Amino acid sequence: MKREEQINRIQNRDKIWDFVVIGGGATGLGCAVDAASRGYQVVMLEQDDFAKCTSSRSTKLVHGGVRYLQKGDVMLVLEALHERGRMKANAPHLVKNQSFVIANYTWWENFLYFCGLTFYDLLSAGFGYGHSKFISKKSVLQRLPAIKQQGLKGGVVYHDGQFDDSRMAVNLAETCIEHGGVAINHFKVVELMHNAQGKICGVKAIDNETGNLYELRAKSVINAAGIFVDEVMKLDEVGHKPMVKPSQGTHLVLDMKFLQSDDALMVPKTSDGRVLFAVPWHNRVVVGTTDVLRDHPESEPHALEEEIDFILKTAGLYMVPAPTRKDIVGVYAGQRPLAAPKKEGKSAKEISRSHKIIVSDNGLITITGGKWTSYRLMAEDTIDRAIALKLVENRKCITKTLKIHGWRPNPDLASHYYIYGSDEPALHQLEQENSKYQEKISSHFDYTYGEVAWAVRHEMARTLDDVLARRVRLLFVDAKEALRVAPSVAEFMALELGMSNSWVEEQVASFTAISKNFIVE
Repeated sequence: MKREEQINRIQNRDKIWDFVVIGGGATGLGCAVDAASRGYQVVMLEQDDFAKCTSSRSTKLVHGGVRYLQKGDVMLVLEALHERGRMKANAPHLVKNQSFVIANYTWWENFLYFCGLTFYDLLSAGFGYGHSKFISKKSVLQRLPAIKQQGLKGGVVYHDGQFDDSRMAVNLAETCIEHGGVAINHFKVVELMHNAQGKICGVKAIDNETGNLYELRAKSVINAAGIFVDEVMKLDEVGHKPMVKPSQGTHLVLDMKFLQSDDALMVPKTSDGRVLFAVPWHNRVVVGTTDVLRDHPESEPHALEEEIDFILKTAGLYMVPAPTRKDIVGVYAGQRPLAAPKKEGKSAKEISRSHKIIVSDNGLITITGGKWTSYRLMAEDTIDRAIALKLVENRKCITKTLKIHGWRPNPDLASHYYIYGSDEPALHQLEQENSKYQEKISSHFDYTYGEVAWAVRHEMARTLDDVLARRVRLLFVDAKEALRVAPSVAEFMALELGMSNSWVEEQVASFTAISKNFIVE
């Protein structure tokens, strides 16, 4: 997909689109794919890059929500478990089966969690990833060599999914385009247009690269701006009161020596009443997450010291040796768009995670809440709402079995190229065209300059951050190394994009500022 081609498709100011979707995270991309695959004319606009904020900063899990089962929210879990199965079937190159071990230190916990996870399996009937089972202390130590042995009474193994979130976002944008839709990043909506009756009839948006203003007329406008949904709602109604409260989740990235396993560790109850995961991902261990209400949404949030300390302290109760600050190779924080609590002081973990659709008096459709696992269902519900409002004609949703771009079964997970799915042969062909493309951008990782070229030419990567954070994941797996290689990658990108030396300097400076939030000193 090429950005210039997408922009050319929106030049006609007289065209009336069926949908304009604002926001290029999981929800917005899901809406765009759903609408395009139904045959609607749809444009999706993202003010930064696809999955720039929350959607690239997840725990990398496709899950039903064991924590929600503890709270008795069975229908939410059932819904997510079914979507979990569909997500793996539709994108097997990105979503894989992940086994989790709960290490138990009382016999009661063995019984309790085995019963609970057996019920979890029953709820996922027909969409399951594997069966839960009790395992002995010896088996726990074999599967998790770095687990604390003292007092260990056994454990329970269960199965959920694991994926690469920002790669999924890129593939969803490609899927939208393949079905006739338009998806553009670095394109900011600055105004909502209203007709003589005051109803929403389109948007005005600016290309961040050129400053050019575009008017897009539409039958329906969907606000899927994540933590920024309130900003869009203010464009519709000046007196709009904030509806979303950002909840921050932070993750630490550690060396694999703290897990030494293909299994993930799940801590079912932490001191703050949440769960904690230690998940293998791209040869690192992602440990998290937290849940802290913040006053204002941020596109580049920084981890709070209290969050870092909490994760280290909790992980140290189970990992031997216990990780310390000097062991952290990366940290990332993201903010979830949760419905603002009605009562002051309500904690983030008490606020509902189910998605919500709000329709303004002027016809703006806002979708918020939810999680990656339920992105497809959220999109289906949103497009169905537009149909129910008679904004567009009725067409049937087909995304339950729609293959996502890159679909390829049984990928070779031993190769870091597996995330490219069916694009992998074309990427290798590109790498053979030039010896430079076969070189690694870092001697410590397998990412190549060919992948950078591919990201620029075929995946709309426009900035250094786009490449190092969300096309290859170097910023997430080793922030200091990403910062070290930034100048050479920027120079390579400049050649691909036809940019000047001043562009290189600007990109390195911008990326340096961003990377500070990913480094713990």
